[in-house]
Amino acid sequence: MTNRSVPAALVLLALAGTALAQPTTPTTPRTPTPTAASARPGAAVATPRTTTTPAGRPAAGQPEAERPNDRLLSDFIFYVNIDNRDLAEAYGQELLTRGLSNAEVVALVEAGEASRFQGAITRAIRVRQLEPIAASLNRAYDAGVLERARNPDQIARNITELTGTARGRGLARARLVAAGEYAMPQVLEAFLNPPRPALRPELQRVMIELGRQAISPLAAALLSTPPAQQELIADMLGQIPYRTSKPFLADVMARTESEPVRIASARALDRLGGEGGMPQDLYRNLAEAYYAEKSEVTSFPGEEFQLLWGFTPQAGLTMTAIRTPVYHEAVAMGLAERAMGIESATGGASLETLALWVASNFSREIDTPAGYVNPAYPLEGGAGGAQARRRAMYYAVASGADVSQRVLARAIDARDTPLARLALASVEQTAGGRAVGLAAAGGRNPLLEALTYPSRRVQYEAALALAASNPGEAFPGAERVVPTLASAVSGAATQYAAVIAGDAEAYQSARRTLTTLGYTVLPQGRTLNDLATPIAEAPAIDLIVVAGTNGERAPAQVEEVRGQAKLAATPVLILTDAVSLPEVRRRYSTDATVSVRQVGLPEEQLMAATMDLVTGASGGPVSAAEGQQYSARALAALRDLAVSQSTVLSAADATLPLAAALEAGSAPRLQVAEILSRVNGERAQRAVMDAALAAEGAERIQLMRLVSDSAKRFGNLLEPRQTTRLIELASSGADEEATSAASLMGALSLPNADLVPLILRK
Repeated sequence: MTNRSVPAALVLLALAGTALAQPTTPTTPRTPTPTAASARPGAAVATPRTTTTPAGRPAAGQPEAERPNDRLLSDFIFYVNIDNRDLAEAYGQELLTRGLSNAEVVALVEAGEASRFQGAITRAIRVRQLEPIAASLNRAYDAGVLERARNPDQIARNITELTGTARGRGLARARLVAAGEYAMPQVLEAFLNPPRPALRPELQRVMIELGRQAISPLAAALLSTPPAQQELIADMLGQIPYRTSKPFLADVMARTESEPVRIASARALDRLGGEGGMPQDLYRNLAEAYYAEKSEVTSFPGEEFQLLWGFTPQAGLTMTAIRTPVYHEAVAMGLAERAMGIESATGGASLETLALWVASNFSREIDTPAGYVNPAYPLEGGAGGAQARRRAMYYAVASGADVSQRVLARAIDARDTPLARLALASVEQTAGGRAVGLAAAGGRNPLLEALTYPSRRVQYEAALALAASNPGEAFPGAERVVPTLASAVSGAATQYAAVIAGDAEAYQSARRTLTTLGYTVLPQGRTLNDLATPIAEAPAIDLIVVAGTNGERAPAQVEEVRGQAKLAATPVLILTDAVSLPEVRRRYSTDATVSVRQVGLPEEQLMAATMDLVTGASGGPVSAAEGQQYSARALAALRDLAVSQSTVLSAADATLPLAAALEAGSAPRLQVAEILSRVNGERAQRAVMDAALAAEGAERIQLMRLVSDSAKRFGNLLEPRQTTRLIELASSGADEEATSAASLMGALSLPNADLVPLILRK
């Protein structure tokens, strides 16, 4: 379903996400360099005091500006180890402000005692005052080590040294393994075209030790090299015990015309546990692993960039840096495209493969950092040229409601609220009356499941999609659609938060912040069970704050929250102590619905953390403007149901909440009244009449006309008090208003006894 063809010869589609414009030389992404700006701002630099300790260090004050870098680092380590936090902060801050490069930080650390540095960093990072400085120094050191290992000149030198002395070979091999995937362009070139025969077995050993980091580059080269080199690469993949290479080996084996290549591929597959399925199935299964962002398909966890691989005969193996948030989606899409290419040759792409591609494309769009130009998915209107592609929704709606429902099923299972909303938007545009009868794999109906999804946005949008489909036959869950639409008319922007706190002080602190942000905060609960009743009574819970927990309790508390269907996708903010912070933060580092912060944060920082969490997990609180949009869409949907007199989704089910909204004025009165005027029921007609009697001028006249419309359809359902007041208006009102009241009297077929006094009145 793309707007460009997929060249079968390019294996980069298998691991690079989409066809990429290949550079003429390998491109190594520059590792981001921490700067002094990363450190805690505001550390003052005062005039140093001259009193010294026996070790020669100042007893108090701040470091001298001319103090050498190595001494600053040594003093930072010293004062961290003796727990003098103020001086440790001063020396560390001064070192950061000197703007050392990553390489200079590495040289500084390695010129002294690297083990003392690591120990001091471990201690300092647990201290709130020192954590920003320690983190910046540690990032700079780690980045410098990686930069050195990944330097192309260093890689070339280490490849040369693989045929030197035994000690030299061991050191060179270790450095190449440390470089990881970044070494592979030069390693593969030397492996395929070794300048010396003795080099190939050494390079083979390097790639085996690289393990899974060698597979993606080798697989990218496998389908585009000449048969003799394909045979070498296939044998190489067979010696690396990771099954992620199986789709590529099976693909080559199925379509090569070279018997040696076929034999080598079969031999490699046998070493990896056998063929295990058709190439398209293997590609789809691997795409699923990337879509799930499993650790075994992530080369550089925690880094800003990952690598996409391609191969051309002219440039050889090439790598392109891609931001980590969109890396897995790029690869999943490329693998799914390869699977669809094979499936199409034998009768058409499967719905599951297409749904996986659409879900990955939506996820790519969701996860793309602001302003980032994705090299794997250049958009139309940008610099993509002939390879530019349309936005994800184009492909989703073109794929049809069945595929979108399968995408929705994925979102529900993963509690992925942003994906669920996009899938529902696609369903709403494409689903007809049979949509509620469509069942995704396993006999499920995700559109109906979304009505009980623990996010009001998803519930509203599912109800809107179902209403738009105008189903002709009853279905389980139909009774929830109209009440959900009615609740969106006036209450969409009200946000609810629950705070689990062991003491009143922690609860009140969190409550003040949440109230400032516009949340309605439930009463205090020491445990989630204490809040069972208020949670059940609230229409939805938009945020849960777990205040004052620790590393032992936090996982169980989050698991308890996730165990309740109503809270399964609710964002959770954990406030924990400084000691537990690193451990708990690490545990939930990949969960977008959980944020971990240190207890006692200033209110502005807690507010920022809360807004970041809710925005990332569910799209942020429903704003007043967004609430108005939901209200308008819900009113339009209810009007359409009322006009069509649907027997499956009856607008009458919204009578009570609409009548309440009409009385409270919490929604556009004339729109609400029009819907009620089309509902056959006493409560509906009387609510519109009460609104008319309470109104004035032109609005009263319009509302009385709507009561007339109701009376024409369903007869007189008003109370005596209302008809009495109507007669008074017809008798004493201004001319246009009196005429409108008289018209309503006629529509109501009031007795002659009520009409004659108006005629005889002089």
